[in-house]
Amino acid sequence: MVPTLRAAGPSDAAPVVDLLRAVRPHLVVTPELLAWQATGKPAERFGMLVAEAGDGIAGVARTGLLHESAEPGLGFVNLAVRPAGRGRGVGSALLAAAEERLAGLGVRRSYARVDDEPAARAFAERHGYRPGRRSVILGLDLTTAVLPPAPVPPAGVRLGTAAELTDPRPLYEADLAAAADEPGDVGMDEISFGDWRAAYWDRPDLDRALSTVATVDGVVVAFTVALTDGRDRYLSGMTGTRGGWRGRGLARLVKHASLRAARSAGLRWVSTVNDAGNDAMRTVNTWFGYRPVAAEWRYLRELSRH
Repeated sequence: MVPTLRAAGPSDAAPVVDLLRAVRPHLVVTPELLAWQATGKPAERFGMLVAEAGDGIAGVARTGLLHESAEPGLGFVNLAVRPAGRGRGVGSALLAAAEERLAGLGVRRSYARVDDEPAARAFAERHGYRPGRRSVILGLDLTTAVLPPAPVPPAGVRLGTAAELTDPRPLYEADLAAAADEPGDVGMDEISFGDWRAAYWDRPDLDRALSTVATVDGVVVAFTVALTDGRDRYLSGMTGTRGGWRGRGLARLVKHASLRAARSAGLRWVSTVNDAGNDAMRTVNTWFGYRPVAAEWRYLRELSRH
């Protein structure tokens, strides 16, 4: 089977979402999100390639720049191929075309999220990628979960929502501060407020009413970001605490408030991606009752060497 490759268009959003949900059910993705990624994040230079084989889309490659890092020349390619298209050249054709696009954007190192499965890892390694860090995807069924008692806010700490922020800059500042020592392959150490706002604050799946912040005198000291599909699924985009405020239970505080609000809003399933080396956050998530549902690796390849 020789797949036909092309750039994705607006009419592909819905079938691509169906494909992504089928092969990675823990993802929270909508056609609106894909359409926005293609037009609303200029610094990322997002692009999507699809492979047609048989009677529909057999695979997709999502590509772009990792523009949050101070290190130039970093990009990403994330593949998803239907089971029927695997082992038949769909993934290899998509990857080659995706890497060509990244090279045209000046990318010298390509990162890929790879399912922690033997076949997926072997595919990545055959194509010159080497493993980086491992992450665990955790899930929680809100319809049956028994949440622990709500933590008591420390003196001087006020709980609120992102929807109450008249200016998102305090959240931007807290996000950068919390990310400074977050485990990961690529850091978020150089992103302007304008780019951060375009990439995170303006995204259509951000639920500001469920995203919770803890503030002290107007400064955001801890936060949790809720990304939803507008129906029944919730993905934790990021939970962070400023360095000087850690060890006081603030991550549990903001997540508890957010999960309680999510349940009241009718959401049924929540998930989060936990770096395997982030024991502190894994402990917090286990306290809520999250359980592993999948795992993935961040693989990387030096494109300039090929």
